[in-house]
Amino acid sequence: MPRQNLHDLLAFIAVARERSFTRAAAQLGVSQSALSHTISGLEGRLGLRLLTRTTRSVAPTEAGERLLRTVGPRFVEIDADLAALGELREKPAGTIRITAGEHAAGAILWPALAKLLPDYPDIKVEITVDYALTDIVAERYDAGVRLGEQVAKDMIAVRIGPDMRMAVVGSPAYFASRPPPLTPQELTAHNCINIRLPTYGGLYAWEFEQAGRELKVRADGQLVFNNMALRLNAALAGAGLAYLPEDEVRPHLADGRLVRVLDDWCPPFPGYHLYYPSRRQHTPAFALLVEALRYRAVRHG
Repeated sequence: MPRQNLHDLLAFIAVARERSFTRAAAQLGVSQSALSHTISGLEGRLGLRLLTRTTRSVAPTEAGERLLRTVGPRFVEIDADLAALGELREKPAGTIRITAGEHAAGAILWPALAKLLPDYPDIKVEITVDYALTDIVAERYDAGVRLGEQVAKDMIAVRIGPDMRMAVVGSPAYFASRPPPLTPQELTAHNCINIRLPTYGGLYAWEFEQAGRELKVRADGQLVFNNMALRLNAALAGAGLAYLPEDEVRPHLADGRLVRVLDDWCPPFPGYHLYYPSRRQHTPAFALLVEALRYRAVRHG
């Protein structure tokens, strides 16, 4: 492939990903006019229009999307390989990008990073809190965090946390005027604090299981949030029942600020896993982070 094509492909990938000539030009360190000329030249040689341009937006055409899907990941792999070679030195270095949910970021990632990073000042970590099941290859993340049951089969998965349980909780003030639910079906008579997740296309259905019987309840209520802290605060304030990770509510159960119900309907399930592509060459810094996060069960006896 001529060197000019490689240069022009890099320019196209930048514009297609940023959806903006302005941002792509700043990223590449060239003028917008030069970048536009480069893209036009690539389109001319291919005989295909790769980008649809309007006064307000830039978007890949069908041919552009296909080129981005096929060529983009290869340049990402090349960048990672070069970074790995450049970091063969005494101390690991580089930037690691991870996407994770709010609970995993706070309960698993941050405690590990707080211990690791002071000893490795050349390692930088960027964590994006996102409830969607992000395509980490397309979005150029080094890794993602999901519950074990959600990890795609073509990814390497490393367990980074223990089994988890969910808990349905409400404040004593809330239960002062309402009887506690004895079965998940009785939640329909309660004011439930919901969460909206992009992955599920709407409100998340609360999941229960007892003696092999699984139930999903679409609870109703006055409040819907897209993060955990607000749901917890609303439950503490007596605004309704919340469905939250057990470790997040344990201190409030201990001091009596929350009351737990439906405990026997909330069995353990596989906890968080770090996942990443099996084909990508990772840096020494990434390998160090994986080992710092790897879950090692405490054995007794």
